[in-house]
Amino acid sequence: MPQDKIQFLAYYLPQFHPIPENDTWWGKGFTEWTNVVKAKPLFKGHEQPILPADLGFYDLRLPEVQMQQAALAEQYGIDGFIYYQYWFGNGKMLLEQPAEQMLKNKDIRLPFCFCWANETWKGIWHGLDNPEVLIEQTYQGEIGYKSYFEYLLPFFKDERYIKVDNKPMFHIYRIEDIPDFDVFIKTFNGLARLEGFDGIYFISTVVSNLDFVLKSPELYGQIGLDVFFKMRYNKPSFFNEKRFLGKIENRIRLNLSGSYKIGVRKKPLVFDYTEGVSKFNVQFPNTKYISCVFPNWDNSARSGKKSLIFKNTNPAAWQNHLQVAVNELLRNPENPSFMVIKSWNEWAEGNHLEPDQKFGLEWLEAIKNVKATLKDI
Repeated sequence: MPQDKIQFLAYYLPQFHPIPENDTWWGKGFTEWTNVVKAKPLFKGHEQPILPADLGFYDLRLPEVQMQQAALAEQYGIDGFIYYQYWFGNGKMLLEQPAEQMLKNKDIRLPFCFCWANETWKGIWHGLDNPEVLIEQTYQGEIGYKSYFEYLLPFFKDERYIKVDNKPMFHIYRIEDIPDFDVFIKTFNGLARLEGFDGIYFISTVVSNLDFVLKSPELYGQIGLDVFFKMRYNKPSFFNEKRFLGKIENRIRLNLSGSYKIGVRKKPLVFDYTEGVSKFNVQFPNTKYISCVFPNWDNSARSGKKSLIFKNTNPAAWQNHLQVAVNELLRNPENPSFMVIKSWNEWAEGNHLEPDQKFGLEWLEAIKNVKATLKDI
């Protein structure tokens, strides 16, 4: 794998414009910024709110915002955005406007692909004690998958859409939740071939069964340590457990100190960033493995006292985390040549690369610095 072929891809959240559903659930005009600005410190030394700098409190209904984002990402070494996409079945979508707007705007040159965030939305992610279902993820078999593919096709055909060996890249958030996975894969691959592609380049994210990945030839990649899954659904006391340093199979399968309900917790879980990410820097367990790295994490803006917080985050520590992951990829040239970053703009999770008021462009400069080392190899 030539060093200059490593692609740095960042997840992209489209929830920065009002939609009727969010107006109903959370109040008129709700966007991700609503939670960001109301965040408060929860303990001594806790820095909140974390506020945007260069791009400001943008509204993704404005085309110039996406142009500015793409230009900034390209300038600092991001090779593409992975847009979260919310297709709930029966043609129901949410937050689709930014991607559709981007598709029409050919002045935005940055490559992109999609991650189907196939998950039921619950109020619990916004700090509610009552895990009310806001909108349910559904599946309609082959007919539904054909409809979904037809929607995706104009994106797949766009020259900016990320493809590998003439296969459009398509991430799936919870691949094990698809009840008829074989039908889904067969339908998408078959329709893609009819349109002149060589199939779809499927990448899974959240998965609890490693064998599912290894025995599924349709999957070309498996994202990281299920970083966001582990952080959301399991109590991460594993940072101090020796068994966490064992084989990657145990990391993925392990029920880390037992599952729990976020609503039960009365105070945030707090860990040191450098110590925490050192446990995520692992030797690749197989040739499908793709590293997922994160510059910062503090979802107290969304979840309040039920949050998970990595303290002492800073661009220098982030650069080191990224460099270690890149070095491991270089030692495994047979693995997919991607470095996935969570995320470009998940501000209410304290998880962003975009400039903030404390560090400015330094989060992005760290990426540029790491990419510069690749040129010297």
